[in-house]
Amino acid sequence: MAVTEAHGSAPFAQPPDVVLDALSASAEGLTGAEASRRLAQVGPNRLPEPPRTHPVLRFLRHFQDVLIYILLAAAVLKAVLGDWVDFAVIVAVAVANAVVGFVQEGRADKALAGIATMLSLDAQVRRDGAWHVVAADDLVPGDVVRVRSGDRVPADVRLLETTTLQVDEAALTGESVPAGKDVEAVGPDAGVGDRSSMLFSGTIVTSGRGTGVVTATGGGTEIGRIQQLVAEVDPLDTPLTRQLARLGSQLSLLILVMAVVMLVIGRLVHGFEGAELISAAIGFAVAAVPEGLPALVTITLALGVQQMARRNAITRRLTSVEALGSVTTICSDKTGTLTRNEMTVRTVITPETVYDVDGLGYEPTGEVRARGAQGRTDACVGVDAHADGHSSTDRADLRALVAAGVYCNDARLTRVEGRWQIVGQPTEGAVVVLAEKVGYVAEAQRLAHVPFESSTKFAATLDALPDGTRTVHVLGAPDRLLDRCTTQRTDHGPAPVDIDRWEAAIDLLGGQGLRVLAAARRAAADEDALTDDTVGEGLELLGLFGILDPPRPEAVAAITDCHRAGIRVKMITGDHAGTALAIAKELGIVGPGQLRQAGAPEVVTGSQLEAMSDDELRACVRDVDVYARTSPEHKIRIVRALQSHGEVVAMTGDGVNDAPALTRADVGIAMGIKGTEATKEAADIVLADDDFATIEQAVEEGRRIYDNIRKSVAFLLPTNGAQSLVILVAVLLGLTLPLTPVQILWVNLVTAVTLSLALSGEPAEPDIMRRPPRAPDEHVVSPRSLLLILFASVAIGTATLVVFLVEKDQLGAPDATAQTAAVTVLAAAQLGYLFSCRLLGSTSLTWRVLVGNRLVWVAAAALLVLQLVFTYAPFMHDWFGSAPIGWRDWGLAVLGGAVVFLLNEAAKAVGRRVLRS
Repeated sequence: MAVTEAHGSAPFAQPPDVVLDALSASAEGLTGAEASRRLAQVGPNRLPEPPRTHPVLRFLRHFQDVLIYILLAAAVLKAVLGDWVDFAVIVAVAVANAVVGFVQEGRADKALAGIATMLSLDAQVRRDGAWHVVAADDLVPGDVVRVRSGDRVPADVRLLETTTLQVDEAALTGESVPAGKDVEAVGPDAGVGDRSSMLFSGTIVTSGRGTGVVTATGGGTEIGRIQQLVAEVDPLDTPLTRQLARLGSQLSLLILVMAVVMLVIGRLVHGFEGAELISAAIGFAVAAVPEGLPALVTITLALGVQQMARRNAITRRLTSVEALGSVTTICSDKTGTLTRNEMTVRTVITPETVYDVDGLGYEPTGEVRARGAQGRTDACVGVDAHADGHSSTDRADLRALVAAGVYCNDARLTRVEGRWQIVGQPTEGAVVVLAEKVGYVAEAQRLAHVPFESSTKFAATLDALPDGTRTVHVLGAPDRLLDRCTTQRTDHGPAPVDIDRWEAAIDLLGGQGLRVLAAARRAAADEDALTDDTVGEGLELLGLFGILDPPRPEAVAAITDCHRAGIRVKMITGDHAGTALAIAKELGIVGPGQLRQAGAPEVVTGSQLEAMSDDELRACVRDVDVYARTSPEHKIRIVRALQSHGEVVAMTGDGVNDAPALTRADVGIAMGIKGTEATKEAADIVLADDDFATIEQAVEEGRRIYDNIRKSVAFLLPTNGAQSLVILVAVLLGLTLPLTPVQILWVNLVTAVTLSLALSGEPAEPDIMRRPPRAPDEHVVSPRSLLLILFASVAIGTATLVVFLVEKDQLGAPDATAQTAAVTVLAAAQLGYLFSCRLLGSTSLTWRVLVGNRLVWVAAAALLVLQLVFTYAPFMHDWFGSAPIGWRDWGLAVLGGAVVFLLNEAAKAVGRRVLRS
């Protein structure tokens, strides 16, 4: 039950008495019996448990791959033939791949659990005419509850009474400052951030107190709606996942066609028996399937995860590392990601001078520099203003303004574990930090206090100053204070207030995206008390504070680097349009260097998004770089619209309102310091330092990893190509199989986890962040790489087959010895080909191929050790049918590897001439 169901209209748009009537409730609350009846009807006030897939079914899903089907079919046939060693090896490979995927699952379930942790545990509710503390789970629509500073709101509540009530709704709206609340109804089209008459479940009261009626509980709350959005969003496969799936399908089709051709020829031309044909077909399938590819990609990405962790990016899903490398658009939250989420006074305007304030955030360091001159209007609006040469901290006008801001202020500056923090309101905290920069020490005694009210929009204090005088200090919204001021302070005494000049200054600061506070004072010689009514109308205006959540300097540089790399950066925030656009211009997101279609707006608000159809949004989404006052649904629509153009989208966020969009994006990035648990669990990557610059570094790392995966794939596939070619030729010529299925698996796995892995350590190419993003549909195997793969397959296969025939027919070696020699030359040829793959785009006939990546030599040594075990360990003879070989065979292997290296260098030279991919 919710008020929207009972009355048909949003509760925030209706007067309190109408909402109470719609809920069949009163301001005195429900009776215990009625609350119990409603609880039985609507259920407990908790988020519904999402449907969960049984772990066994989740595990089995990882076998849904066409290449795995081929391996499993080969294993079944081996079991039918009684070849249990072969069966066990093939099944072990398939199960290992499934285990890796299974371990990486569970992100969506954890995201929903993270949202549930935001809910309150208990609540103060009025029942049977008295206040009680009950479990938040027992609240029902119609209950009257009360909250005060520090409480977590237990349900969605329509306010009935408020006293200086302010609520931190950043997790829902992205607003960088607490939202003021009152009982007045707002428009029916108001967004979540503008519903000042509502409290939302999971948000935190920062000051004041309030009483209201519960309008929605459990899944019907705003946070419940977000949970439902997370549950409904289908995560997308990464570009690499899609490319590898396409490669697997193409290889599978090729394997099946070639297997049929081989079976037909073997039966009709050579008259092979059924068992021989089945064995040959299994050998061919196992040879052609790159079962080492998943292990190769997983290990390469895992090494990339370690590199990312060193750069403060914690990766929760392996493939997201590579996906970052293909990102074309980054959609970033503003507060705390592009900005510091620490309100800072940037500009101070007094009747005498304009001051610029240096320093970022809450750290009390930075200069306060004067510009402009007395009596100049253009000084207040920043036109042709010049420093006057005086120390700003000695200026009486500045100290008077700061004094008023400090006295009429309850915020405190503290240092916790080396980090400066504000206890209290962020905007008040910004004034306290300014006082520290100026060196002002408050020495007055507060005698009375009028707290900030949303109706009056100012706070006031009555203070006893050290010189024995008493003064009323007022701090609040500039428009409200101007109405109460008759004079303004000057160095020569009070002067009539210049309304036009101050309104121009307020408009200028607002146009720059600054929040503006004004301060005023009046003498109070014999007063002992202070109320709203006695603050007075004849105030003396002291000046204005221009406050901003400043951009991170490192984010400005990172955005420049992203633009250089062909990546667009878009700001999606719950903040107001003017503030968002001003910050975007400072960051370089919006500016003369960004190309936009004629007529495209610089900023689009949530209300404008509501009025757009999906087609209209798709038409403009790539040209608009700033979105303000957005809701969770808006963020998902923006991401989907970008993806409809083929964009690969990374989405950042810290609030629970960002979780659905993070799930929908190609790469979801959460803030590790200020992010909610729900957001972290929904994300693919968590930033340990909440720094946008870390994202740019992650993109660079992702591009390096993708380059290395392409090199690794280009290296690995000729192993399968050569093996399947050997089997195919042997069947076509009616020869004994040079390689058995388990020997093929051995070569595939040892080369994948040794030689292939070496390429994961290749350093980034010098121009990696000057290239445009790769096309999302670009194949992981380029035309030039395909040419090299085909040629290398023929070269390696020929060397393997020649050594086998020499050993078997010319030297009379037993099958096991000839096959072991063939396996050895196959491994040696792969080692020679590895050096050729290190520099795919240029010649490897250079000393540089021997340096720069020590993993190459570690992998070569590991391969040699494993091959020695394969050749000489007795248990390997039983498992894999290998046999000891002599120095002659090792010499042939070395010669084969050298020949393959030189032939592939020749093929690369031809490829560079023929193809330009």
